[in-house]
Amino acid sequence: MALKVKDFESALKSLEDIVAQLEGGDLTLDRALELFEEGVKVSRYCTTRLEEAERKVELLVKSADGSWKESPFSAETEEGQER
Repeated sequence: MALKVKDFESALKSLEDIVAQLEGGDLTLDRALELFEEGVKVSRYCTTRLEEAERKVELLVKSADGSWKESPFSAETEEGQER
């Protein structure tokens, strides 16, 4: 089954649809397994895209002397902790 998503937003919508169908419980075992497999692929796509975006994000951080400098993205700065 080929992954049929164009971008992150459509992949996320697809994943939401898959989850809704699986939660509905009105599927045959074979269909549920197909959807689960597709969901795993879409989830991996989303994770990859998020990791790529994270690597590209750079934050401007004010240094001690008051100047601004570029700094690579990190989970610490995302959580609002200053460097």
